[in-house]
Amino acid sequence: MPAELLDGNAFLERTKERLRSRVQLLIERGITPGLGTILVGEDPNSAAYVRGKHNDSADIGMASVQKELPANVSWTQLHAEIDAMNNDPAVDAYIVQLPLPKHLDEEAALLAVDPEKDADGLHPVNLGRLVMGVQGPRPCTPLGIQGLLADHNVPITGQRVVIVGRGLTIGRPLALLLALKEPNANAAVTVVHTGVADLAAYTREADILIAAAGTASIVTPDMVKPGAAVVSAGITMDGRKVVPDVDESVGEVAGWITPRLGGVGPTTRAMLLSNTVDAAERRVDRSL
Repeated sequence: MPAELLDGNAFLERTKERLRSRVQLLIERGITPGLGTILVGEDPNSAAYVRGKHNDSADIGMASVQKELPANVSWTQLHAEIDAMNNDPAVDAYIVQLPLPKHLDEEAALLAVDPEKDADGLHPVNLGRLVMGVQGPRPCTPLGIQGLLADHNVPITGQRVVIVGRGLTIGRPLALLLALKEPNANAAVTVVHTGVADLAAYTREADILIAAAGTASIVTPDMVKPGAAVVSAGITMDGRKVVPDVDESVGEVAGWITPRLGGVGPTTRAMLLSNTVDAAERRVDRSL
């Protein structure tokens, strides 16, 4: 029996529907949530990604503020734009689109973002909040993966989760998120990576297997427990073709699996919107 598809596009649309009502309530209270983006240079993939974020915002009734800077912008100029976003009351949360041109310090740029306006949830302050189990903006892709699993009624609490990959944007924060003593979490989480000699010894024990290594087809059917939920969060490019970390043949073994396209990516977009609406609701709470 083929695996059930973990459809990220459908999850995005359901999330938008839920957020629309929250946005409308905020507007009725005099606050229009606003998402900001800072785009440096003319990379077509980054430009398309940013356009998608603003389209998503408009779709749920949110405002958006976009700042485009030339590729040769100085650090002083970029820092001034980040400060402007930090102080703009029309912007509840925003992102500095990565990658930046090589002459700019990405770490310094991210550190300059106000943690309360961190739409990506990757500011060190917010990662520290995640470590402590304290509420705050959480990393979009890990949060999206958690939401996608819950949306398809995949059991998480008490289950064995194995994450292949220890990166800062997915692997490490996802491990923390799924281990929290919270709903749709509280799992036994193991993190492995390409430096581990026998990955299959770990992955075959997983009720939920998440591949975030950025290595094409690193997970094959012989590495998967029959009936497990398998999420491919990492990709590589073969020419113009997107190749996921999970080989498509894994669908013959798994109980749930993300599709080659439309799996995790749309969930990241959904959580970017959600983090922005959360930030707007915190603004209301502070005004009371």
